[in-house]
Amino acid sequence: MSSPHRLIIVGGVAAGMSAAMRARRLNEQAHITVYEAGPYVSFANCGLPYHVGGEIEDRDKLLLHTPQSLKQRGNLDVRINHSVTAIDPEAQTVTVTTPSGEKETAQYDSLILAPGASEIVPPVPGAEKAFPLRTIDQMDAVIERANNILASTGENQPKAVVIGAGFIGLETVEALSERGFDVSVVDLVDHVLPPLDPDLAPYLEDALKAHGVNVITGVSAKAITGEDSFVVELSDGQHLQADLIIMSVGVKPRSELAVQAGLEVNERGAIIVDENQRTSDPHIWAAGDVTAVTFHSGRVAPVMLAGPANRQGRRAADSVMGHRVTPVARVMATATVRVFDQVAAITGTGRRELDAAGVDYETIRIHAPNHVTYFPGAETIHLMGFFERSTGRLLGAQAVGRSGAPRRIDVLVTAIRAGMTADDLAELELCYSPPIGAAKDPINMMGFVAQNALDGTCPQWQPEDLDAIRDENRGIILDVRSAKEHERFSIPGALNIPLPELRDNLGAIDNALRAHCAVSDEEDLDRSQTTIYVHCATGPRSYLATRILIGNGYKALNLAGGANSIQAHMKATKQ
Repeated sequence: MSSPHRLIIVGGVAAGMSAAMRARRLNEQAHITVYEAGPYVSFANCGLPYHVGGEIEDRDKLLLHTPQSLKQRGNLDVRINHSVTAIDPEAQTVTVTTPSGEKETAQYDSLILAPGASEIVPPVPGAEKAFPLRTIDQMDAVIERANNILASTGENQPKAVVIGAGFIGLETVEALSERGFDVSVVDLVDHVLPPLDPDLAPYLEDALKAHGVNVITGVSAKAITGEDSFVVELSDGQHLQADLIIMSVGVKPRSELAVQAGLEVNERGAIIVDENQRTSDPHIWAAGDVTAVTFHSGRVAPVMLAGPANRQGRRAADSVMGHRVTPVARVMATATVRVFDQVAAITGTGRRELDAAGVDYETIRIHAPNHVTYFPGAETIHLMGFFERSTGRLLGAQAVGRSGAPRRIDVLVTAIRAGMTADDLAELELCYSPPIGAAKDPINMMGFVAQNALDGTCPQWQPEDLDAIRDENRGIILDVRSAKEHERFSIPGALNIPLPELRDNLGAIDNALRAHCAVSDEEDLDRSQTTIYVHCATGPRSYLATRILIGNGYKALNLAGGANSIQAHMKATKQ
């Protein structure tokens, strides 16, 4: 009888443990050893900020398994506090440092590398004074520091600074604010949550500011000084007092073992794998944060998300055990985060990447209720979608709202994976009940608007076009909202004719065109000579107005997302 297959897995969290349990389900006789450098395996690192904030009260809830439970459930040999320090690909062995500091060698038939990622520590003097938040030990240290501060400050509100406004950074901001800290969040990018479109970020910033958070973007930490009470010096000259500092500026693949073993890595240090998670060595696989993946756009880079890590671990085990491996799917980088009463969700390719790749696409902006407005409690979802102009295919989508944003993104990631177009979205049959949805869901509405924009029924202009339109005097801006709405906010120089009055006031449009084009009353007026840039609050009324104008011979464009999008864009660009 042949000896059992010897599988060694380096890393015992998302990808590693997913691989271990899948391998056991496929091969009952295999000898499966998992080496984890830290004291915990299979812990819920995505839940760490929520224990810091107290929403998850029981720390043990984050510890999904122990070596003992994994031995009992999966007959796995899980060894915590064991660091794999070297790989010998020719001998097919790993060198392991045990908790006592001794070195031992283990033989493998197959090796899966899933060591994850490590936090980036920027070259900032005093950066060691800040706390990272990626492991249970780091979480414990943050909580201990926070508890000590809260116990010693009395009536004075303690101050915290979070450096980095990404997913973990924002979750930590909320957690510390809920604990009673006066929180400042700092990010080098000019808006919070950098993966989010800049024009959606203001909705998150408004939520942060409404809860007392000091939001500072477009600057970096320059130095951290102090021994017990700290000062964070920023690149713009500001100085922030802090009792507690969290560093959350990003992570990098922990690929030192792979490099030492001569495995192929990319310029960012991520291990290059094939469609079966196999590395450049035929006996070594890799999964999770340490690997490079192919995104929906074709870009190859690491992705630090739990969902892809778990799926990659499963794929690696399937390949190791000779099981059927499903066709690899490109990564959508679907992610979501709650920021107090707002939730942001993203998937697919965003505008920055589309622009960099030179893709010809149309941006659709929707501000629609999560369910019918006549049922109490309707909340607006701010939704953006990016459609390829030549095919109408959806390439990416993002949403922010108090309720319903992630649900729409879950539908849209499925649509992207299926290659759906604007026509397909318009025809999707989605759940409808007054307290739950609408007969025309925001997804359907996005499909309708995209159809009209792509086929020319209602061509659009974008908020970022406004400065050029005004500076170059390109045409007339027409506001079809009510007079009261126009008084509350208006684009300087815009002509206000409420939609119900538009058909009876085409003469006023003609007069504005004559003035703009210097055409006298005696001369014939070519209504299509100059563009009319139409807008309302969110788009539907100006869509009707645009169709009226086009039907009467004018050249008209509808503002994507209306005044709501203009105002968000102005906040995003600090206007």
